[in-house]
Amino acid sequence: MSAPEGFVGREVAKAQLDIALRPTGERWAVTNDETGIAALVVRLQAVPPTLMVLEATGGYHRAVVAALAAAALPLVVVNPRQVRDVAKATGPWANTAALDARAVAHFAEAVRPAPRPLPDAQTAERRALLARRRPLIARRTSEQHRLENASRRLRADIEAHSAWLDQRVAALDDDLDTTRRARPVWRERATLYRRVPGMGPVCARTLGLDLPELGT
Repeated sequence: MSAPEGFVGREVAKAQLDIALRPTGERWAVTNDETGIAALVVRLQAVPPTLMVLEATGGYHRAVVAALAAAALPLVVVNPRQVRDVAKATGPWANTAALDARAVAHFAEAVRPAPRPLPDAQTAERRALLARRRPLIARRTSEQHRLENASRRLRADIEAHSAWLDQRVAALDDDLDTTRRARPVWRERATLYRRVPGMGPVCARTLGLDLPELGT
């Protein structure tokens, strides 16, 4: 007889991990630290679940994701918006703003997204650098727009801030290029993407990190 299916949803916060299991409805919580995560891994290995889903939450999920991946448990990290949309459309949370681990477990059971290999430490670090670059670019663009209509008194301040942003973006670009050259597969993909007419280095780098399946 095959083992019954079990779907785990996990809500991640800075201090606590809330877990829900479907279809049993079981719920529990552990601390989001080394001790709590270790206990969670042991408990889930005893189930074991068909699929686990957790939301990407500003870096708070990284430690538990690493531990679950090391334990070879089936895991998918999703955008919270995906969970919210499915929960509102199909679940008992349709008329509520708040989502919890039950909604994530419902998403896991209803959608059943396919687990994907998790990025290694170097890839995760490059993605973090790219994520840091995006808001700096947005701020720099905003400052450029402000400069157009700024008074003489404010122009020097805006220009100084823009120069600092230029330096930070350049430093991140240098880090991204240096780490790209460290792996032959990253170099080959960047070369492949750059062959597309109109494809610049920034776009090629972004595709390589956000859509690594391209060119494979």
